[in-house]
Amino acid sequence: MLTERQGQRPPDWLDAVRKEDLPSLHTLGIDRERDAVIAGLTLHWSTGIVEGHVIRIKMPKRQMFGRAGFKLLRKRVLRA
Repeated sequence: MLTERQGQRPPDWLDAVRKEDLPSLHTLGIDRERDAVIAGLTLHWSTGIVEGHVIRIKMPKRQMFGRAGFKLLRKRVLRA
């Protein structure tokens, strides 16, 4: 479904998941975001670049948690 952009398959797949005893898949919340999931599987738009920048900024923040103040964090983010 992911590599071939088959957005028409999630409803059938979700029905099969509901019939199985897979609690981890039941709690994903795909039913609440059904339109977004189908759009993500059919459209050619991607937020991968944005997500990469967000991760690049959050990583130093997580590494420095509780160790230094905002000034040092700001310097690290601006240098990255």
